Amino acid sequence: MTADNAAPAMRYETLFGRRVVRCFADRPCSLWALFSETAAALPDGDAVQWEPEGSLTYDEVLRQATAIANGLHILGLRSGERIATLVSNRPEYILIALAAWRIGAVLVPLDVRLQRAEIQHILDHAGAKMVLVETALAGAIDRAVLPALEQVIMLEGGDQGGVPFAQLLADPAEPPVAPPGEEDMAAILYTSGTSGVPKGVVLSHINMVHSAMHFEMVWQLPRGSRSMLAIPGTNVTGLVTIILTMLRIGGCVVILPPFKAAEFLRIAEKRRINHTFMVPAQYKLLLMVPNFEEFDLSSWVLGSTGGAPMPAAFIEELQQRIPTLQLSDGYGATELASPAIIRPPALTRQHPDAIGLPVACADVLVMDEYGIEVPAGEPGELWIKGPMVCREYWRDPETTDLNFIDGYWRSGDIASRDAQGIFRLHDRKKDIVNRGGYKIYSAEVEHVLALHADVAEVAIIPKPDNVLGERVHAVLHLRTGTASIDDLRAFTADRLADYKVPESFTILDQPLPRNSNGKIVKRALRDQLFGGPVPA
Repeated sequence: MTADNAAPAMRYETLFGRRVVRCFADRPCSLWALFSETAAALPDGDAVQWEPEGSLTYDEVLRQATAIANGLHILGLRSGERIATLVSNRPEYILIALAAWRIGAVLVPLDVRLQRAEIQHILDHAGAKMVLVETALAGAIDRAVLPALEQVIMLEGGDQGGVPFAQLLADPAEPPVAPPGEEDMAAILYTSGTSGVPKGVVLSHINMVHSAMHFEMVWQLPRGSRSMLAIPGTNVTGLVTIILTMLRIGGCVVILPPFKAAEFLRIAEKRRINHTFMVPAQYKLLLMVPNFEEFDLSSWVLGSTGGAPMPAAFIEELQQRIPTLQLSDGYGATELASPAIIRPPALTRQHPDAIGLPVACADVLVMDEYGIEVPAGEPGELWIKGPMVCREYWRDPETTDLNFIDGYWRSGDIASRDAQGIFRLHDRKKDIVNRGGYKIYSAEVEHVLALHADVAEVAIIPKPDNVLGERVHAVLHLRTGTASIDDLRAFTADRLADYKVPESFTILDQPLPRNSNGKIVKRALRDQLFGGPVPA
């Protein structure tokens, strides 16, 4: 069973010389082809917009990206070489990505919130030959310790010893190289490092092409749809779910400045957006804007989410307050070039607790600790295979071998599949609390606490215990700050077995730490709370 029965023609192919996977038979041969085919069909269509009044048509993007590709080639960038970006959401990021793909170079996007040491590590590990950087962030790059780095391209000018970005636009000629092949590297995306040092996930053109086509197929957004880029475009969700999917369907990427709920609503009304992807916390913040009802959001028809569960009560509130809005959830990862399982809007009301159905080309298994498939309804680890699954981890054959079996990526996530083939996500393996032999899924407890009217954010983490091994600990950020620990404990006890009820709480006066994908960084909470004295 797939997320949409009207699938395009598919066939099995051998990918990367060793994986037999189900692919779309008719597809663009590269990310450049994905974009340029749309540009040829829709030259005057809106492709990118930004505040206050910036706008580029598909033809303008095509001409500028082509010129930049030629400029990069003149600077010495060649097929397979890496070009990093250290820029926020802005049109130049989309242009440089397309330009890199035109000449077969490899994009390495960096989140602007990374610290200097993290930036230096990624640039060195990726062997980046060039980097595009906002002038204000140029100090984070130390060329003296980056022997592979030959060119720093300054977005706002070259006054700090770099090449001005405008120089790349000087010669609009076609670059004298052929576009890449579909199995060639397109990007190295570094994981957020929630479990340690970031890993470089190698995504090929065929991986991201399939992901954009999967979104196109399930969402069925019409040509000309407008999607708000309200998350970082440097992570897999921003890059694939919004940017590439819009370029595939002939839509427009509306770039939002750093997320502020009231500003999102203003621009959504002004630009008449039809779609966006955000984590549940962002949707919550929208509903908390005092004059929310004053904004006309009638054009907003599809809201995608992921990264954390959205409680059924909150889904109902969203759909009551934005009647036109349908909701789609799903399951993805950097290693999957974003989606492997999507819950289409039609399933949301009947199965609000589900992550959905496998995308058309995905082969998804639920396996026990011995590598044996479990029966329907029982939890196990998700193993996923398909043309969207990454080729490898960059310069890390040991981790690649550990995480891949016969082309299946072992996710480390615990899920179940019911008799209808619908998947539900339970937890990360490492986030299961083992309380004296009782296995407690943190996501289940988080889901219950999120129903409390005063709770804005919640994370369940294991608290070390000399007797039971681990106990359930709740970390919360409250909307109003009025709920007491006794209230929260009683609220949970009314809805869960006694051994699942948190035995200790930490209430923070600031939002919980999140990575660039919007996921709460539980490792940071564990280190902060239990690396030293344990809270009462």
